[in-house]
Amino acid sequence: MSVLFTPLKLRSLQIPNRVWLSPMCMYSAADRGPDTGTPNDFHLSHLASRAAGGAGLIMVESTAVRPDGRISPWDLGLWNDRQQEAFTRVTRAITGHGAVPGIQLAHAGRKGSLDLPWRSQRYVTEAEGGWRTVAPSAVPFGPLPAPHALTVAEIGRLVDDFAAAARRARAAGFQVVEVHGAHGYLINSFLSPLGNHRTDAYGGDAARRSRFALEVVAAVRAEWPADLPVLFRTSATDWAPGGWDAEDTVRLAAELRRHGVDLLDVSTGGMAPDAGITTAPGYQVPFAAQARAATGIPTAAVGLITEPAQAERILAAGHADAVFLGRELLRNPYWPHHAALTLGAEPRWPDQYCYTVRDR
Repeated sequence: MSVLFTPLKLRSLQIPNRVWLSPMCMYSAADRGPDTGTPNDFHLSHLASRAAGGAGLIMVESTAVRPDGRISPWDLGLWNDRQQEAFTRVTRAITGHGAVPGIQLAHAGRKGSLDLPWRSQRYVTEAEGGWRTVAPSAVPFGPLPAPHALTVAEIGRLVDDFAAAARRARAAGFQVVEVHGAHGYLINSFLSPLGNHRTDAYGGDAARRSRFALEVVAAVRAEWPADLPVLFRTSATDWAPGGWDAEDTVRLAAELRRHGVDLLDVSTGGMAPDAGITTAPGYQVPFAAQARAATGIPTAAVGLITEPAQAERILAAGHADAVFLGRELLRNPYWPHHAALTLGAEPRWPDQYCYTVRDR
């Protein structure tokens, strides 16, 4: 029996397998007008095809809880009724293929208002339809402009924005919600001493730097049904001297579990533009394994997981409870079906396909 293709139960929700689509920005929403931030036909086909391809959990890309929380003007958002209604079409398509729809709620912080990544990495000015970014402290990310340092009142409103987006996500039919606390975006900037130079209740030692993350999680958990799971994506290390590290992640994982987080989605990096990261297949898996072993929280591993046998070994060894695949599912939406055949499991082909492909 392949561990990769056994169900995983989180609260009352049973996810049919442990191959999950990682949240990846597509930069394909309207950047202005009434459809700003609204999912469209591209998002529908992109996400539904991965559900038809056999992934158990389809995690919608980083979705901003307010307009100035987007990474780019072309990002998805969930701050109004029009966006909420459009997402219902997406969740119906995902569940129609037997997969679980999830959404990652986020705020880009100081790494927002950027151009399309295939065009440039430059900052989009306010005159061009961008906005002034915000952060815990007025510390710029590399060559980007210095952000506005948030006031305590503004922090409180952001917590409310995450809660409101979670409420909309459930109304749109999502069954899993993930709080994005990684990759140098707003929540990660509060956690890391590289981005947080505050001296008030939201800065200083690790406990105070974690306060915003825990307030957001508590607010989302309060809005989310008690029988459905909340996930948290973390950068387990900044890969930089004086930054957030694996021991910080273990301490945070224990707090997140006490605040109702059901699974930790473990990535790394994104805080320091000059971080020295040596990548290799599965290079982030040890961080997921460490948090899981130290706290008992279920984890998902991500990063250069490309082969079925590799994914199976990660789970069979107890290093994680699931794997998120990103680029590999862009290259091959049907990777889960092919992996199931490789590992001796039964592929979950759509009925319209299975009678012609199941014998191959």
